Amino acid sequence: MAFLQLKNIKKSFYLGKKEFPVLKDISVNFERGEFVSILGESGGGKTTLLNIIGGLDSQYEGDVLLDNTSVKSGSEKGLDAYRSKTIGFIFQSFHLISHLTILQNVMVPLEMSNLSHSKRVKRAQDLLKQVGLEEHMSKHPGQLSGGQKQRVAIARALANDPDIIIADEPTGALDSQNTDEILDILNDISKQGKLVIAVTHSDKVANYGTRVIHIVDGQVDSDTQLRDKAPDVEKKVSDAKVTHLSFRNTFSMALNHMRYYLGRNLLIIFGSMIGIFSVIFMLGLGNGVTGYITSEMNKTVNPTAIQVTKNVTSSDPTGADIDPSDINITDKNEKTLKKIDNVNSVEEGYFVQGAKLVANDKSAQEQFFQTFNKTIKTNDIKQGTKPGKNEILITKAQAKKFNKKDYKSMIGKKVNLFLTTTNADKQPVQVQRELTVSGIIKSGTSSISYNTLKSMFTDQGIKIQPNFVTVNVDKTQDVKAVQTKIKNYEHKDAKGKTVKTYQITGVGAIIDTLNTYLQLAFNVLAAIAGISLLVSAIMIIVVLYISVSERTKEIGILRAIGARRKDIRNLFISEAFLLGLFSSILAVGVAYLVQMGANSISMSALKMPIIDITTGNAIFGILVSVIISLLAALAPSRRAAKLDPRETLTDE
Repeated sequence: MAFLQLKNIKKSFYLGKKEFPVLKDISVNFERGEFVSILGESGGGKTTLLNIIGGLDSQYEGDVLLDNTSVKSGSEKGLDAYRSKTIGFIFQSFHLISHLTILQNVMVPLEMSNLSHSKRVKRAQDLLKQVGLEEHMSKHPGQLSGGQKQRVAIARALANDPDIIIADEPTGALDSQNTDEILDILNDISKQGKLVIAVTHSDKVANYGTRVIHIVDGQVDSDTQLRDKAPDVEKKVSDAKVTHLSFRNTFSMALNHMRYYLGRNLLIIFGSMIGIFSVIFMLGLGNGVTGYITSEMNKTVNPTAIQVTKNVTSSDPTGADIDPSDINITDKNEKTLKKIDNVNSVEEGYFVQGAKLVANDKSAQEQFFQTFNKTIKTNDIKQGTKPGKNEILITKAQAKKFNKKDYKSMIGKKVNLFLTTTNADKQPVQVQRELTVSGIIKSGTSSISYNTLKSMFTDQGIKIQPNFVTVNVDKTQDVKAVQTKIKNYEHKDAKGKTVKTYQITGVGAIIDTLNTYLQLAFNVLAAIAGISLLVSAIMIIVVLYISVSERTKEIGILRAIGARRKDIRNLFISEAFLLGLFSSILAVGVAYLVQMGANSISMSALKMPIIDITTGNAIFGILVSVIISLLAALAPSRRAAKLDPRETLTDE
């Protein structure tokens, strides 16, 4: 039983519906130890026959049997395994991978084995020594002569110790001296018990082997035995198991390719970096500006105090149909608010529209008057203290109006407070009391304690309930959550419509709304910056398509030595991942450098940083960059995986 059998091989190509037969019923047997030369004119079907033997072409009639097992009947994965375990290819144009060193080129097939890295390196080094290239291992293919390149190709073909060496015009690009040396090496390989099949035009090469098969018009014209094949050699059982390229291997190859074309890839990385930097910078600027405005607002109000009123709906645009009692905060409302997590206390308060202060025969009007609460910061009281029983806190502007020369002297003096409200019959009533000035606040409104106001109303026979409360939160970090909880309370109105029960008022509401608008504005800016991400993605797609076109030979040789379509996809996906990763890392670095410069300026001008790039912003930028790059790689990598190795390896 022959080692390799070709049975009734027929192969045709088609142009439209017209058939062009290339191989016409070829049946040939081969044995180990033979050095078989297939001789014939161009277009006679020699290379097509080699592609069938090498498992690069499965679209033919007939069958190829290896040790009496059909090669054709296997799946695509089976053919990949057949090429990686059984076949070693040597080409006229060498087909070395330019961005890999000589040692790395020989190691490519070994990456599809279970050998350890150190054993792979040792095996590749031994093969290069065997072909006389031990002094050139660190060189790249472009630094070698034609004869040296072919020796590398032979070493690579032997890497996984295949049973069959297929050489397509192995000396076609060499001078006579190198031709003799390469033929000697091939002859020695056959003597090691391997089957060597070489396609050639040269009678010199054909006569060098043990057997010559002459093909004319797709048929075997003659099959001549020149000398006996090498004696059978007991095949050593290797402990190496051929597998496939791992993602780690393809990742390493992608990294080597990027390193070899460093200048070009740095430009691509820089271009992609601009988009990622823009997004990260805008997010950081949004954080910084929001933080600055919030800080400035918090200097005038207590950030942990939330002012809450009842949400009252009206069908009248003027609000004339609203009963003043509808806005009152009930005991039930207070209990509900006290039960919210992280709420320390709920402070009752009352506000009225319009107030008048009179002192020293001078008066000051207030459009809005409320009781003292924790939304008013005691730090803003520049003189005196907060108001106690029958005391009032007035503003600096009011104090100056009463005593322009020495406004501070107003502390301890008497002022009359006049408030207008309604009684139980909804008739207007003026409430008045003489109060002692307890302190002067730099801005805001004048205020008195809730108990003092309640006493003033009681004296007029008017009973009041708080119409707002101040919810005091334990710490600033919990304010947002408490505000959200308050806003989420709902109830049914008189018409059965679901409406919000409470609303946040005062400066706290302004801060919350302002932050929302600021965040929206910066998100819009970030989205605009994201357009450059789209440009980056398009650029990566174009670059990878160009890379596929430039590396068709590399793809072909990887497929020839057994790499799967999946491995080719992984190769280009790895390259896209690296482009995205390096671009984003550079973008994060540049963003932090810009932040340092901008904040050093803002600290001297505003006493606060204006840009705040968080770790989350940086991670977001990296993830977006990597994801966009991977998405951009899908189409080019799929195209690369679909390339036909027969076409990519066709000599030019």
